[in-house]
Amino acid sequence: MLLHAPRFDSLGLPAEFARILQRRGLTETLPIQAMCIPDALAGRDVSGKAPTGSGKTLAFALPMAALLQKGRAKRPTGLVLAPTRELAAQIAAELKPLAAARGLRVHAFYGGVGYGPQLNALRGGVDIAVACPGRLEDLMAGGHAILDEVSFVVVDEADRMADMGFLPAVRRVLDATRTNRQTLLFSATLDGDVDVLVRRYQRDPVRHEVDSDVDVSLMTHRFHYVAHDERVATCAKIIADTGTSIVFVRTRHGADRLVRQLGKLGVVAAAIHGDRSQAQRDRALHSFSKGSVEALVATDVAARGIHVDDVACVVHFDLSEDPKDYVHRAGRTARAGAAGVSIALVTREQHGAAEKLRASLALSPETVGDVPAPSARQRTGTAAPARNHSNGGGQGRRRRGAPTRSRTRG
Repeated sequence: MLLHAPRFDSLGLPAEFARILQRRGLTETLPIQAMCIPDALAGRDVSGKAPTGSGKTLAFALPMAALLQKGRAKRPTGLVLAPTRELAAQIAAELKPLAAARGLRVHAFYGGVGYGPQLNALRGGVDIAVACPGRLEDLMAGGHAILDEVSFVVVDEADRMADMGFLPAVRRVLDATRTNRQTLLFSATLDGDVDVLVRRYQRDPVRHEVDSDVDVSLMTHRFHYVAHDERVATCAKIIADTGTSIVFVRTRHGADRLVRQLGKLGVVAAAIHGDRSQAQRDRALHSFSKGSVEALVATDVAARGIHVDDVACVVHFDLSEDPKDYVHRAGRTARAGAAGVSIALVTREQHGAAEKLRASLALSPETVGDVPAPSARQRTGTAAPARNHSNGGGQGRRRRGAPTRSRTRG
């Protein structure tokens, strides 16, 4: 356990990296960075158990940019694999200033956009490729990307890769790289299918772990008990009271419908889901990060790539019965030690599911509205809990147009 946070300039990184980070206000490391960077700089394979928002991107981006040599046309020397388009784009953005300081070129490769710019980049020479497995395999099949000179590989969010069925493609990609490469792997879990990757593709890896669960003590949990037809109005009021919010829904159609409904109530919202083009998703994320969009309405799969600081509130519009999904959603508002609010809209039909979540995650949420009494109590005439007249706010509405912090810690 680290007793204090080392500074980036004490880890043996190139001096220009510390200056770049200092301009962003970053001088001290987060735990996963302090643990992984020295081993990666020493050439070791690293398995990092760390959640989204822990700062893991810099944990691999800094040593990768420090160690890599330049590649050739169509032959990168570094490769980062990511499960979603948004995550790939954000990793590339994090890497670019570091790589540029070393004369290295970075490009992101993912589907949903045309091949032209990606092919041009490969022909011109890409040193670090940040890629989703599917698009990378297409480029490899056409002879546009050749991985036999890749000496440094990062597999990010390996557990999400497994959940999304990408591991066969990940294995094929890794098999095409140098056998003596350095491999870093990051995942919220290191068991099951992820452990297969570790055993097959890493050599005596150093294992580092930080808490893979969102620190629920840093956020306020609130269950709003509402009628089904009151959910939209309640959601609009929550966004108005708390500020920038990510709203989770079950389906793509539901996301588009909720954006329209919120718009009629004066809430500026944008949808993020698989049917949106990459340009539409990029615009939505940019507008949200700049504050011109108050809420992102997202499906669970699409939201896996969202990495935005200063999200004041997460709203579970469609309550998930899976505790892992609840925690992952809530983690959008508690990143790198920040606090936030997680609010679940609970209809009468979902009362049982909400109680299971409460028990399995040991939550003690604030309650708003009339909490339905369990049927056994109803049969014995036990009164329902008293109504809590909280307005669902408590965080203070962010002033429209106020700046949001754009810096991330990875």
